[in-house]
Amino acid sequence: MIVAAFAGFGLGLSLILAIGAQNAFVLRQGLRRAHVLAVVLTCAISDAILIAAGVAGFGTLAEAAPWLEPVMRYGGAAFLFVYGARAFRAAVAGGAALQAGEGAQSLRAALLTCLALTWLNPHVYLDTVVLLGSISAQYDAKLAFALGAMTASFVFFFSLGFGARLLAPLFARPAAWRVLDAGVGVVMWAIAVKLVVTA
Repeated sequence: MIVAAFAGFGLGLSLILAIGAQNAFVLRQGLRRAHVLAVVLTCAISDAILIAAGVAGFGTLAEAAPWLEPVMRYGGAAFLFVYGARAFRAAVAGGAALQAGEGAQSLRAALLTCLALTWLNPHVYLDTVVLLGSISAQYDAKLAFALGAMTASFVFFFSLGFGARLLAPLFARPAAWRVLDAGVGVVMWAIAVKLVVTA
C-alpha cells in the first residue's frame, strides 16, 4: 500500500511539474495574491476528480465517444489562443495595473478561467485519466496509488500558488510583469499550436 502511494505521488508530481497553461495561471494569481486559495483548491480538486475517474476505469471513455477528443482538442486550442492574446496585450500595455495585488480579476472570473484552463486541456485527460489510470492497474492497492497522485497535486498547487509570493519583490517592477505576461502568451500559443498540429 505504501509503495503504491509513493508511486502515485512520484508519477503525479512528475506529470504536473511541466510548465503549462494551468501552472502559469496559478503562478500569476499567486504573484498577484488574488484568490489564491480558491484557485489552488479548484486545480487540485479538479485533478483529484480526474485521477479518480482514471483509476476507476473510465479511461475507455474516449474510445466509447470518439467525437469527444477532437471537440476537446480544438475547443482547448481556441481558448488557449484567446487567453494567450490577452496575455500579450497585457504585456504590451504594461503600467501600474500589472503590479502585484492590483488589477486583479474577480473571484468568478478567476475561477472560470481556472476551470477552462483545466477542463478544456486534452493533455490533462491524457495525463490523469489515461496515463495514471492505466498505470494504476499494475497495483493491487489502487486506492493508495490514487491518493498518492492526488496528494501530489495538492502539494504542488499549494506550493506554487502560495510560494509565488516569495518572488513578489522581483515583480514589484512593471517590467517584470511584462516579461511574465509575454512568457505566458508564448506558452499558451505554443500549446494551442501543438494541439492543432498533432491532430
